Amino acid sequence: MTIIAASILAADFARLGAEVEAVDRAGADWIHLDVMDGHFVPNHSFGAAVIRSLRDRTARPFDCHLMIEEPGPWLAAFADAGCQGATVHVEACRHLDRVLQQVRETGMRVGVALNPATPVAAVEEVLDHLDLLLVMTVNPGFGGQSLIPSTLRKVRRLAPVARERGIAIAVDGGITLATAPDALDAGADVLVAGSAIFGAEDYAPAIRSLRAQARA
Repeated sequence: MTIIAASILAADFARLGAEVEAVDRAGADWIHLDVMDGHFVPNHSFGAAVIRSLRDRTARPFDCHLMIEEPGPWLAAFADAGCQGATVHVEACRHLDRVLQQVRETGMRVGVALNPATPVAAVEEVLDHLDLLLVMTVNPGFGGQSLIPSTLRKVRRLAPVARERGIAIAVDGGITLATAPDALDAGADVLVAGSAIFGAEDYAPAIRSLRAQARA
């Protein structure tokens, strides 16, 4: 079954708690939390303190996407804040294998993200450590971008090896009703959607429509 992860980067930051509650009621499976440090990506968002403040607003899993340089020292803080999963960028970790072991030691689900220009080969040696592969379908740092079609070739290449190992594939960036079918056809299991949900008048129909693309 397709997992819909609502990305709160596209939510109203003045009322984040209410927005998390709203997408919970609307049927989102995961709450996707984009943490940006202003170094790895040219933008800032929020950190563990904000995530902790949202934890009691929903029982849905918190899917933490760490767009930060060398995330190792901060992993325990995100686990303590209530994140069930942490996805780090291969491009941001000098010693990726070590960082993935650190994620596992916190008890969080282990994920790795690949930017659009990063080849599949960059994760081949760590596949056995992973629960989630996040394929960035836009360049990270800002919401509301259009999906880069060539990134779906990467999803197609990763899908067979991911299935063999029980690794879920997520796609993040430019996921809309128009692009979701191609992403799912390529092999995505998780749709990370921001503007497609939070830009809608009613979140529940938006989430149902995204989920229905898997059956279209």
